[in-house]
Amino acid sequence: MTRSLRRDLYAAGAAALLVTAAVVVGRHIQDTRHTLFVHWPPVFADWDPHVGPGTPAALAVAAATVAYGPAVAARLPWRGLLAVAWASALAWILSLALIDGWHRGIAGRLTTSNEYLRVIGRFHDIPATLRDFTHHIVSGTPDPWPAHIAGHPPAATLTFVLLDRIGLRGGGWAGMWCITVGATGCVAVLVALRALADETLARRAAPFLVLAPAAVWQGTSADGYFAAVAAWSPALFALALTRRSHVCAVASGLLSGLTCYLSYGLTLFALIAAAVLALGRSGLRERPALLLSLLAGLAVFPVLFTLAGFDWWQAYHLLVTRYYQGVGGTRPYGYWVWANLACTALITGPATAAGLRRTTTVLLPRPDRTHPAETRLALLVTAALLALLVADLSGMSKAETERIWLPFALWLLPACALLPRPRAWLAAQAILALLLNHLLLTGW
Repeated sequence: MTRSLRRDLYAAGAAALLVTAAVVVGRHIQDTRHTLFVHWPPVFADWDPHVGPGTPAALAVAAATVAYGPAVAARLPWRGLLAVAWASALAWILSLALIDGWHRGIAGRLTTSNEYLRVIGRFHDIPATLRDFTHHIVSGTPDPWPAHIAGHPPAATLTFVLLDRIGLRGGGWAGMWCITVGATGCVAVLVALRALADETLARRAAPFLVLAPAAVWQGTSADGYFAAVAAWSPALFALALTRRSHVCAVASGLLSGLTCYLSYGLTLFALIAAAVLALGRSGLRERPALLLSLLAGLAVFPVLFTLAGFDWWQAYHLLVTRYYQGVGGTRPYGYWVWANLACTALITGPATAAGLRRTTTVLLPRPDRTHPAETRLALLVTAALLALLVADLSGMSKAETERIWLPFALWLLPACALLPRPRAWLAAQAILALLLNHLLLTGW
């Protein structure tokens, strides 16, 4: 065993120890003080060993990706690889969700008391509801919004309102929307990696983006949908800079604006966008007008929502009040500030822990550096890690980060492209995801 591989295993082991500590300490705090408000800390889940109709499919997808994923990713034509990556990610997310059964795993997820489909009837007059949206964020106001609606800008809920309006009603359609769109997130990251680093690294990252343990929470979680929208924004920005494309710049701006109206916390994607800009700055120097196209697209959703009467800043400040009125004001910061990172270790898996170690090594100054593409990948991953750490330190994400931080987790997974022996690491990723979904009943 080489020294580098031993260090990779140490990094994976350190991640496992962090998770173990979070479980042990979390159980003690919850049993003695009852202040965590999760049944199986650090994740929001219940201990419930089970199998389901998705079990055979999940095992088959995992086995096929481990056995053939690296070779297929290396040989397929690029566009074919993107299609296969999306289809494989879709199969992986869907099969994991179906381990819990159709209703419990998909159709019922977005219909519970705190979820978006419970308030569709209150959006019969969309402009009036947007004007009145902020009046129902704080607890104690007339008809306060359920937690998830109050905790997000209205574009999140409007997505499901519009699905209902076009006839795609109910939890089944909403769940499949989140799964289908959410599976495109891995494609967006691959597009960005090819544009900013190189195609070889993107191909090496592909199986890890498909077989991520994060898929356990991507299934029918609205945050999986948010993650995909957020991922396409920097991906299109990367294409805009490398192809000098005004169309991609406008599209990137549009999705950036939409992202900010899906989740307040995803404004931190500005850090990833800044890394993309730094890596593709030559394109901007050659065509500075790309920035104007980006800003034009970026302005669309803020202008539309503001004209409709929704004040983003006011809503955010009211959300902070609502957050501390609820369990967010009771959950101990001293535990969650590091237990959140244990949640991240679970959704990104042991391979990512080892990959992040190699990312650090790549960024260290060395006179014999000969792989600039690896450095560019490492900078992109580091920007995502920085955004996640800022979210952690803010204290506005105490618990449930295995779901809330899915958008950031997608951009940590490319670190796995730096690992040798990909099949062994892929197997570890798959085993973790299968154990999580078969032993725990996850929720949000």
